[in-house]
This record gives sequence, C-alpha cells and structure tokens, in this order.
Amino acid sequence: MADDTHWVGSRQLLRRLRDAMARGGNAHERLDRIAQLIARGMVAEVCSVYVMRGETLVLYSTEGLRKDAVFRTRLQVGEGLVGNIASHASPLALADAQSHPQFVYRPETGEEIYHSFLGVPVIRSGRVLGVLTVQNQTQRNYTEEEIETLETVAMVVAEHIAGGDLKLPDEAMGMVTSEPVRLEGTKINPGLATGVAVLHERGAPITQTIAEDPEVEMVRVWDAMRAMHLALDSMEQKLSDDARGEPGGESLDILRAFRMIAADHGWIRRIREAVQSGLTAEAAVAKVQNDTRARMAQVTDPYIRDRLLDLDDLGYRLLQHLTGSDGSESRRESLPEDVVLIARSMGPVELLDYDRTRLRALVLDEGTAASHVAIVAKSLDIPVIGNVRGVIGKVEPNDPVFVDGDNGVAYVRPSEDFKKRFTESIAFRDRKRAEYAASRSLPAVTLDGEAISLQINAGLVIDLDHLHESGADGVGLYRTEIPFMIREQFPRLGTQTELYREIYEKASGRPVVFRTLDIGGDKLLPYLRATEDENPAMGWRALRIGLDRPAILRLQIRALLRAAAGQELRVMFPLVAEVAEFDAARAMLEYEIERAAHRGHAPPKMVRVGAMLEVPSLYFQLPQLLRQVDFLSVGSNDLVQFLFACDRGNPRVSDRYDVLSPAVLRFLGDVVAACRTAGVPVSLCGEMAGQPLEAMALIGLGFRNLSMPPGAIGAVRHMMQKLDAGRLSERLASLTTRADHTVRGELAEFAAAGGISV
Repeated sequence: MADDTHWVGSRQLLRRLRDAMARGGNAHERLDRIAQLIARGMVAEVCSVYVMRGETLVLYSTEGLRKDAVFRTRLQVGEGLVGNIASHASPLALADAQSHPQFVYRPETGEEIYHSFLGVPVIRSGRVLGVLTVQNQTQRNYTEEEIETLETVAMVVAEHIAGGDLKLPDEAMGMVTSEPVRLEGTKINPGLATGVAVLHERGAPITQTIAEDPEVEMVRVWDAMRAMHLALDSMEQKLSDDARGEPGGESLDILRAFRMIAADHGWIRRIREAVQSGLTAEAAVAKVQNDTRARMAQVTDPYIRDRLLDLDDLGYRLLQHLTGSDGSESRRESLPEDVVLIARSMGPVELLDYDRTRLRALVLDEGTAASHVAIVAKSLDIPVIGNVRGVIGKVEPNDPVFVDGDNGVAYVRPSEDFKKRFTESIAFRDRKRAEYAASRSLPAVTLDGEAISLQINAGLVIDLDHLHESGADGVGLYRTEIPFMIREQFPRLGTQTELYREIYEKASGRPVVFRTLDIGGDKLLPYLRATEDENPAMGWRALRIGLDRPAILRLQIRALLRAAAGQELRVMFPLVAEVAEFDAARAMLEYEIERAAHRGHAPPKMVRVGAMLEVPSLYFQLPQLLRQVDFLSVGSNDLVQFLFACDRGNPRVSDRYDVLSPAVLRFLGDVVAACRTAGVPVSLCGEMAGQPLEAMALIGLGFRNLSMPPGAIGAVRHMMQKLDAGRLSERLASLTTRADHTVRGELAEFAAAGGISV
C-alpha cells in the first residue's frame, strides 16, 4: 500500500498533488498520480476517479482496483453508490458499503474485499463532472475532517477534468458518448437550430486551485470582500440619493438585506476554512458555491431557496472582485461559429455577453417562458427550450445539438439519418423565411380588401432593428420592464428618459405603445423585495405594484413624458382588473402631465392612454372602460390562462386548453364587437397573434391590429394574401357556438380549402 501510514491534512495533500502534477506527463498519467497520492494521503487501499460522460459515469483511473476495469466500468447517474452521489451532488460515507441497498457489484473491479466507502461529487460551476471515491478493507467510519479533505481535493480533480484533455479510447467512446439523447422540455420560443454545445459557466475560469501560502490567500479574500461591500454600499448610497428618493424604499430594503447576507458569519467561515485547507481564494469561494448549489438542489422551501440563491450570487460577485473579471470577455472569445448554449440558469445580462452572431439556440435546465433570460432570448429571435431537467449532466462540451423549439425537444449526438432530415427541415424553413422577407413590401391586406396593421412586440432597444427588417407598422407592445430586469439597481430618471428617447429614434416615426412596468410575481427585479405569492401570475405584480408604490410608476411616466417631447406618446397599463384601477393610474399620468407643464418641460404632441385586457373581470366593465380609454389591447397570454385556470408555465397543465377553443373565440369576438360599437381601436398582442392559423382566426373575429414577435410577421402577412376575411367570419359564427374542446381542425380545413398557408 502507501508509503505513508498516517492520514495527512488537506493542505499537505494538496501540496503533494501540486508537486506531482508539475512533473508533467499526459492527462491520464497525471490523473493516475492524483489517485495514487489521494490513496496514500487518505490511508486508503483504493482511490477511484469516475468521470461523467453524457449520463454515464466512467471509471477513468483507480489505485487499488483492477486496472483492466478502467474505461470498462460504467454506472448510470442514480445507479449504485457512485451514481447516487452524482445524482444528489452530495458526499456519502459508509462503514459497510456492501450492505447499502444501492450498492451495485461490478465483478471486473475486484472490489468485493473492500467494505468501507467514502465518495464525494466532483463539481465545477455547479455541474457534476464526476465522482471521487476511496475504499478500505476494514469497516471504517470516516470522520467529518476526512470528508472535508476529500471534497477539497475534488476541486483539483474538477479542474483537471474540465481541462478537456482526458479522452476515452475509441471503442469505449462508442459505448458511452455516441448514443443519441432526446431531451424534452417546455416550448419557450419556436424555431429550429443546430450547433455545438457550449456549457454556460458564471465568472472567469479558475486557473489555480492549490495555494502557495494560505495566509496570502486569506488576505486576498478579505480584500475582495471589502471591495464587494464597498460596491454594495455605493449602490445603496446611489439609490438613497436618486431623484429625491422617488423610487421608494423597496429597492433600498432589498439592498440592505443583501448587504446583511454578505456579512453572514457562517458563509464567511466556510470560505475561511476552505482557504485554510489549502485552496486558493478563488477555489475556496467556488467550493463554498458548489456546496450551496448542492444544498439548493435538495431544498423546496421557497424562503430557504431564495436565501441560498442570494449566497450563490454573492459567491459570484466575490469571484468577480477576486479575478477582476465577470467572465464576459471569455464568453465572447473562442466560441464556435454555431453555439447552442446550455445552462442551468443564467441572468439576462450574461446571455447578452455572448456573441449574438454565433448564438443559435438556448436550452435551459430551470428556465420557463417567464424567466428573465428567456424573455431576452426571444428578443434575439433564437429557439429556446426551458425546464429540461438535468440537461447540464447530459450534454458534453462540443456535443452536436439539434434544437426543435417548435416542440420543446433537443437532440444530442443524433444519428446521421436524423441529422439529414433535420437539416432538410431547416432548409425548408429558411426558404419560407426568404419568401416572407421578399414579400415584406407587400401591403398587409386580405383577399377581400381588409387592411391589417401588423406590429412587433419588443423589450430591448436591439429589438427595434427588427421593426424595419420585418416591414412592421410599429411597436404594438414595448415591454418596459426588461431593461429594469437586466440592471442591478433601479434606473434613474435620466437613464430611463435616454432609453425611451433611443426607442423613439430607432422607431423613426412609427408608433410605439409603451406598456408600464409589468414586474412582480415571477418577474422580480433584483432590487425589489420578493413576496410570498403562491400563484405569482395572480399575485402582487404589474399595475398593482405601481398603485401600491406610486413613486415607481410616477418616475416611469415622468421619463416617458420627457422622452416623448414633441411626439405622440402611447402608454398602456397592464393587468387592469377593474375600471377603478385604470382611473387611479390615469390620474397619476394627468398629474405628471400638469407637473411637467408647470416646470416648463416640452410636452408630447399628443398622449393616448390604453389598458390591457388580461383579467376577465374587466370584461364585465367594458362599457365603462371604453368610455375612458383611447385604445384597448388584449393580452392573450395571461387572459387565456386566467379563463381556463391553467398556469401556462406549468408543463403538466399548460396544454390542457387550446386558444382556438370556442370559449376563447367567442370571448374575443364579443370584445371586438364592444370596441367597434364604442369606436375604440382594439389590438391583440399575445403569442396567439404570431401563429398563422391563430392570426387567421383573429382576423375572422374582426381584429385589425395584431402585435407579435418580429419573426412571425412574414408568415402572418403571407397567410393573409389568400384569406377572405368575410367568408371566415361567417364560418366562425357557427364554430364559436360549439361545445367542442377546440375548432383547430375546422379552421385548418378552411385554410386548406382556400390554399391559405398556415
């Protein structure tokens, strides 16, 4: 066995590992030396390193087990003790491993003589890269200190695996990684795309894990913490001084709470202990982050999970101060030409750090349609799939990935036959898009002469580029909350004003409808206090926050009025549940108009005020509402989920209703009729407007203003060329009285009979 007969501490073991790795050799030889040294340092007969390949854990190196088991022994995630450690991302220590119900015997290893077992996950940036184990013949109870030592050493193994130099022999590679994997998730943004997998990692890579001098590393930690605290203090001070305090106390409260978490003694103590074990400052922070993320995966309580998320974010901020980089530069460089980005979770700013010209698709482990990063990805017009559980552990860097955003499915390492069929589908879609682009100068008029205004939904300044590319008439919905969501503090009056002015400039005279902040619920700002909403979609959000925190809404209105000087301002209030709420919001607007005039600010040439119909209760006050609004916009996404009491973000129930059900169509038809009688323009700005078949139905119901994602305009305009809106209206009159689940089939037949492309 080992030369050493006594267990050594983590600092001494790390020092030996550093010296051994400096001796050179290829990646496999260095990994074998690591296994030998760990076995000696831990006074163990066996040390084994399993590396994750797809969903399989492959034995890559061992000291003590049979050498011919290397590359042959494989366990699926969740299979055996090693698979259990990988699936839970947590250590496992057993005095008698063979009596454990999940023990799986592999005869090629010769491990039947070993009883005690200690294994820890090998984690990097929250992703399990493998499992590190030690075994002894005697029934031994491993101490907490030994577990901590093996977890510390696993940091070195993680960096070694992440280096990418470890390769499988060709025959083993064929057995493990060439198998295609089909990953199902939730549809977030449609489209087809192919590329190679790039796994998103927060922050700059850690280039050195083993410390030369722990005292020096601890000084670096304290310096970085001091800088982080000063940055948080500065942010807090800016908010305190901001525009006479008009953003209100919520932003300050959340910052102060965050600042208190940054002083959490338990969190700081764990970092200090990791440094004292022999890790560099960066590696110590990363180790504590890994521990936090592993705990997060096991937590269901929302309060505790939120706190762990705060600690994870603090670790990321601390790493920024330690490395002097947020990792954005490394994300912009060395990217393949076609990137399918794979992420557990990420912020919208992080997505924007990637080169837009190379991004082809986004696949998220935890993402939903309402997540901030998904909203920004939609603006980039790339296919997005969310809620793909465990995707980080099932995809390797540079794996070929084919993304079907239309059906919420991603294919990893697909067969050649599948690649051919998928590529043909992309080519067909590209040809159709080219047709749509060529017809963008054609008028959006139906066969029987009904003119339809086609507008885009937008949320970022970069979206306005699509306004001209698509030939749209204007912006039917500008989601003002997105610029708020990608900032770390509430934008000041001047910042907001400049942003809205830029939008006007980009629009070049075409109308823009600004929706006031639709925040809250599951679209929280980083600096706004969270609420305990069991159903966020129906919780404290949108106009409810604006009315309860009037300083937020008034500041935004003030910025809009200044930006619109000499131009027409169209402003729309979201999630209006009753006329009284609209009256209160409009009163704020009128107050700000008078205030601006009193202070001598140039006014807009005209102000038009609208409301969004998303809450069904407002439908029963339509006559009263229509006497007070200049326009009405139907937000079909929220409206339909409220009508059916079905959470569209929940994959188990989101497909239980169809927007082309008689109930929805009749409801929308009644809204159009009421608006026509009152002489109030009405539009629809939900996802429904961007699907050709659904858009066809909306035109048949009488909608003449539709707002949709930019990429959908070509297909909708093309659909209209052969549509007789009058004939469709007659057909819908009978369909909306049915008791069927959907009339989608009947509408598709109508389109086919008329040669209408849907």
